[in-house]
Amino acid sequence: MAHSRKLPEGEIHWPKRVATAADAARFIDDVGYCLKVSIKNLPLPSLYYAVARRDIHDGPGWDRFYEKIWRWKDDLPRRHRAFYARYFKGRGTFVSLKLLPHFLALEGAAVAPGDHERLYEAGRISADARLIWEMLERHGPLATLELRHTAKMETAAGNARFKRAMAELERRLLVVHFGTEQETAAWASGRFELTCRAFPSETAHAQDISPESARARIAAKYQEWHSDAGPERLARLFGWTKAEALAAIESPPSRR
Repeated sequence: MAHSRKLPEGEIHWPKRVATAADAARFIDDVGYCLKVSIKNLPLPSLYYAVARRDIHDGPGWDRFYEKIWRWKDDLPRRHRAFYARYFKGRGTFVSLKLLPHFLALEGAAVAPGDHERLYEAGRISADARLIWEMLERHGPLATLELRHTAKMETAAGNARFKRAMAELERRLLVVHFGTEQETAAWASGRFELTCRAFPSETAHAQDISPESARARIAAKYQEWHSDAGPERLARLFGWTKAEALAAIESPPSRR
């Protein structure tokens, strides 16, 4: 859609300002996947720009728009309206439930709650990530402090291990933000759940999708909004090889 103002890299012009959680869910569904806020050298749309109509890097970093999104990142997954985890470059990412099976297939994340040992033995997750996964499998959704406590990572050194392991699990789409819990008098803590248990139908669907088909569908969605994107950009954006990106672009529509 033509627009007189030059958009920041990766952003799109959305005809209506996103003002409510329902608006946010519709935006995520239409774009397929987006960042919480824009990231330099990561040309993806951001929910913040759709809400505030400005680049967050122009300041202020925390405002009433960001506060809304901060709540939505936990609430939308809990209400099964969207997926949220720190995915692209370990930064906050929303994924529509229509495309979630394709991302899960791409990351090999179509797993069962008890698969932590199998993935650890295969070298796909670390020992700390396996421990946190096991605690979530055993206890169900847990808030940050409670999860650290059950995993015996309460110390400063333990907290550093916890953050690394959680970043690993989120980057592999194995855990999802899943509501909040008021653990202290400060801001409410985020709760986490295993993706396979929070989104069982999407996980089951992912088992029938090949990585090649997943890449083709994800690439097709990106090109809906950035029609000039070639294989080089897709390879950089998603961490694919150039051959994988080219195959994704050239895949017949029926496979997408």
